[in-house]
Amino acid sequence: MSVKLRLRRIGRKKIPVFSIVAADQRKARDGRYIEDLGRYHPLREPAEVRLDEDRALYWLENGAQPSDTVRSILRRRGLLLHHHLKKKGESPSAIESAVKEFRERMAAQGDDLKIAVGGRGTDPLERERERAEEIDEEAQLRAQATPLSVVQEEADAQAEHADEGEADEGEGDEDESAAEADDAPDDAPDDASGPENDDQPDA
Repeated sequence: MSVKLRLRRIGRKKIPVFSIVAADQRKARDGRYIEDLGRYHPLREPAEVRLDEDRALYWLENGAQPSDTVRSILRRRGLLLHHHLKKKGESPSAIESAVKEFRERMAAQGDDLKIAVGGRGTDPLERERERAEEIDEEAQLRAQATPLSVVQEEADAQAEHADEGEADEGEGDEDESAAEADDAPDDAPDDASGPENDDQPDA
């Protein structure tokens, strides 16, 4: 089995959010995966990445191949440099200083990522806070992407539905009154039969 580090889309329509996963390369993009390594929010300014760097390095050391986008994320964060120096047999302190220097250089060029190191958090309150922030951001993006005319059309449609409901109630009252009229006894005599016709002699 060949493992690939790639993106798996989990965001809503027009609001993409990607999960960074280790997956069998034969599986579908949004199909089953082996491990979830983090999140990539491309619409945020700057783009934000939540990545478990230790697990990403583990998969790189075990032969996993990153996709182009994930390779770019790992390179800009210095993880590919870390992996390369470790393969060369450099000491951990030398690797750490080289990666730190590389990150500072990327930040000076303005090519760094807003990144939260580690997984998505083990604290339930922290996860709930992150989820609330994502919902607020999605609402803001949706409001920016939705033109005023669409909002007006939705409001008009809701008003029409309310008017139709009131009209249906009025029709129900008319049906009830018609049913009561049908149930009333018929006291009026028929034109063809009656006491006057019965008393007349046959011609």
